[in-house]
Amino acid sequence: MKRTARAFWLRSPGEGEIREVTLPAPSHDEVLVRALYSGVSRGTETLVFRGGVPHSQHAVMRAPFQEGDFPAPVKYGYLSVGEVEEGPADLLGRTVFCLYPHQTRYVVPVTAVTRVPDDVPAERAILAGTVETAVNALWDAAPLVGDRIAVVGGGMVGCSVAALLARFPGVRIQLVDADPARAKVAEALGVGFALPADALGECDLVVHASAAEQGLARALELLRPEGTVLELSWYGDRRVSLPLGEAFHSRRLVVRSSQVGTVSPARRASRTYADRLALALELLADPALDALVTGESAFEELPRVMPMLADGEIPALCHRVRYGKSA
Repeated sequence: MKRTARAFWLRSPGEGEIREVTLPAPSHDEVLVRALYSGVSRGTETLVFRGGVPHSQHAVMRAPFQEGDFPAPVKYGYLSVGEVEEGPADLLGRTVFCLYPHQTRYVVPVTAVTRVPDDVPAERAILAGTVETAVNALWDAAPLVGDRIAVVGGGMVGCSVAALLARFPGVRIQLVDADPARAKVAEALGVGFALPADALGECDLVVHASAAEQGLARALELLRPEGTVLELSWYGDRRVSLPLGEAFHSRRLVVRSSQVGTVSPARRASRTYADRLALALELLADPALDALVTGESAFEELPRVMPMLADGEIPALCHRVRYGKSA
């Protein structure tokens, strides 16, 4: 019997469509997953949607189950939660997370899915990939008890980092964003909030995730001498100017990159990618993280919704995509 599913494709930069795809029968070491929810990571996915991935990064930016090539046509995405309909007995009927694009059903190796803990709702589990990025960032940053920390950029990644830092004892943590509406998200996460001009300085660590050069410049200004900016922003094909004159050298400031594509060197010898993702899913038992999901629409609406996410008409952090029972 022919198995089919529907998938969201970027037909050309700025234009998406839903296509019917044919599914293979799962082998003994594969699972058939029916999607329940998927998430649109507004920063990376809208950059892809606009065709903004630089040619030099086409290979690096490929999603695990991407089809097609940048800039388009391409099937892209990596925040999918579904139910196993066919597969090994221990996974049958279980809710799983997979780094898969927006598609109603899909067949993947057993090793590509991670069971969602019973105390984590499927609706929240779409955040696993972003919380995993935050886990890796904090392994890189290695914050200490009592540190003074700012997170500049209240997007999906920045808010995930702030949410995890809120659990550190004795830490002064402030979410900094130019949008005053982010104050409500910060409150829900249990962290302080400030507009850029009002942010507290003398920080030991500033995590930058605004994807704007003004944000990065402000992050440097908030540091104490010998402090560190951990750079999480992805700028795509944009060039960024940075004030490395003035007091940058005399204050011995540090700008360090972090990226989820590899496990942090601080944990590489003792943690695998699977360990990191499983930890992220465990951390999602905290209902405060629901504040990161700020919008929802049906799968069939994606061709209309994605352009609105890309141009900011829908000001989402993580936008949740809902699949019907007959998906």
